[in-house]
Amino acid sequence: MSNPQNKSDKMAQRAARPGSLASALGDLMVILGVRASDADLAGRWDAIMGAEIASIAHLAAIKKTRDGKYNIVLRPINPALTLQLSYMVPEITARINKYFGRDAVAKISFRK
Repeated sequence: MSNPQNKSDKMAQRAARPGSLASALGDLMVILGVRASDADLAGRWDAIMGAEIASIAHLAAIKKTRDGKYNIVLRPINPALTLQLSYMVPEITARINKYFGRDAVAKISFRK
């Protein structure tokens, strides 16, 4: 028979382990300049976009296309800011492309 205490200890140890390599080595990967995935973009959105853009728009979705580029969906904090964000699309695209080190953005759209 198995000991219930021992079983719960093993489950606690398993839950304490990181879920992915990127989460385990996230800070090291930043230091080395490696971008793990689009999830890394979502986790560092505020730092990548800066205070001006991050304060008015949140990342709603990232969809990878067949050609390896990303369709980015932004959600403004107020629908009235959508027009202002539409004027900032080239800057947002440039910041995301700079972060990935390549032409990574296919399209940026907005969700209200």
